[in-house]
Amino acid sequence: MKTPAEKQSKTSGRTISLDIGTKTIGVAVSDELGITANGVCTIRRENEKKDLSQLRDVIERYSPHEILVGIPYNQDGSLGSRAKGIKKLSERIRDSLGLPVKYWDESFSTKTAEKTLIDAGMGRKKRKTVIDKMAATVILEEYLLSRN
Repeated sequence: MKTPAEKQSKTSGRTISLDIGTKTIGVAVSDELGITANGVCTIRRENEKKDLSQLRDVIERYSPHEILVGIPYNQDGSLGSRAKGIKKLSERIRDSLGLPVKYWDESFSTKTAEKTLIDAGMGRKKRKTVIDKMAATVILEEYLLSRN
């Protein structure tokens, strides 16, 4: 069976961004030109096998050429225990899905996302349902801006 990376179009320039938390994974995707970022979904984490299966479904739908994972670096640039756990899971995602994984400093992405949602007049209850995919969108937007 081919991996999503082997199935993808050679012209695809999409990047998938993940904001990995303990309970959820926020997912965002770029357009094929790598200019815009859009929130896709929030995956409710159950166990690694189901998490990878849900991620595989998203990967197959959008056919990205890479996965961008937000990492919560410490202020001194080191990795804390949460960041190390995210990196380990990211390596399993890479191995399972056959796509390269890049890391991006996710510092303040959730706070930025929350401020954006508050400024848009979104209530607390609704914010809670979209905050993770919005944080993944913020991470991806920062990454795309850095490339252009």
